Amino acid sequence: MKSTEIICFGEVLWDIFPQGKKIGGAPFNVACSLHQLGNQVGFISRIGTDALGKEIETQMDAIGVNKALLQYDTYHPTGTVSVSLDSTGAASYTINENVAWDHIALENEAVEAVAQSKAFIFGSLIARSDAAKTLEALLVKAPFSVFDVNLRAPYYTLSSLKKLMQAAHMIKFNDDELYEIAEQLGSPFHSLDQHLKYIQEITQADYICVTKGSHGAMLFHHHSFYYNSGYKVKVKDTVGAGDSFLATLISGILQQRDLQLTLNRACGMGALVAASEGANPNISEAELDAFVNPQ
Repeated sequence: MKSTEIICFGEVLWDIFPQGKKIGGAPFNVACSLHQLGNQVGFISRIGTDALGKEIETQMDAIGVNKALLQYDTYHPTGTVSVSLDSTGAASYTINENVAWDHIALENEAVEAVAQSKAFIFGSLIARSDAAKTLEALLVKAPFSVFDVNLRAPYYTLSSLKKLMQAAHMIKFNDDELYEIAEQLGSPFHSLDQHLKYIQEITQADYICVTKGSHGAMLFHHHSFYYNSGYKVKVKDTVGAGDSFLATLISGILQQRDLQLTLNRACGMGALVAASEGANPNISEAELDAFVNPQ
């Protein structure tokens, strides 16, 4: 496989909504958004050799996400998640267990791809399973690793989260996750700013970011804070909004764009996705720029 700029690792699955199914999984959503932003993306995951797995392959081909690192499982089924939405569009999830992505194996091609990448992105859900051992081996090879915290009870422990945070160069939380983890780590503080500093001292991460839903996000890097207060949109559903935010943020950081502009664009992308149905709407750079910088 040719060297790619960014490797995403973890679950790809079907989100089952009341009105039908949509392809998803946080790492896959990030990969799709990175691809739409013009990045070369590799995606390491595992699907079943069932009808749902074949549909995922078809969707990946249509989107244009590289399948070279995708694995196939003849025993475990393709992953599915039941999604319910409340009156505000906020999502809750029921995640099926012992599915194909729980068993991502360590393959030489994946090790080589991660070692040659500019960034390696992973989440916390994958740590529930056998694939955690594969993740641990790949993290050793990653030149710049990004931990996308996605807390899904009961699939995490403080010890596993702390280990992953300390292995990451960049950590992304939402505000609820940050408050929960900071409290469990014994933070004596109350504000998001103070919690970010406290976690940075424990983990030594180069970048720490927290999203705040409709209220935007903040980024901490080299003792400096960057803020965005959010964009007003009519929310259809929040599925994938944080994933597209992260993809846009990472893309800007790797391109060495101004960090405040990068944060603004990331918040804009998250808002546009929240205003659309499903996790992977097709939003162009031109649409994003027009939204963030209206004439």
